[in-house]
Amino acid sequence: MAAQPHPPSWLAFDTGAPADPGEVVLAGTAARTRAGLFDALATALALPDWFGRNWDALADVLADRLDAGPLALVVSDAAELLADEPPAQLGTFLDVLGGVAAGGHQPLRLVLRDRAQRLPAVRQRIASALAGAAVPPGAPAVPPDDRRTDGPTRR
Repeated sequence: MAAQPHPPSWLAFDTGAPADPGEVVLAGTAARTRAGLFDALATALALPDWFGRNWDALADVLADRLDAGPLALVVSDAAELLADEPPAQLGTFLDVLGGVAAGGHQPLRLVLRDRAQRLPAVRQRIASALAGAAVPPGAPAVPPDDRRTDGPTRR
């Protein structure tokens, strides 16, 4: 089995450390779709009304946000992040964040937080997305028996 590459410096994984006061927490369960992700980001980051809810607009508002100071974005239940979208959408999201992190005046950090038993699958999915590869056919982004059922799913 080949070792997975190290994630970029702006990306981290953890199993549920308490959020720091400066972190912006985003529920992965609210971001299962691209529209849900954009809505959740707009709310969590108090994005301007002109935010166009597309990848280019996200890059613009995040770059503007970094002009104001560092940003630590924490996605809880990270296995749920864009789970209802084609795998390329996760890759695009990570590309946007990587581009903003590389060009930002302040640091950007994305922390993907999930339960310990789900974190290896999250790491594999992220590594595949960063490499431009899809999750292997037949492998669900989130095992069906491990999906949260403790509330409504935003679609």
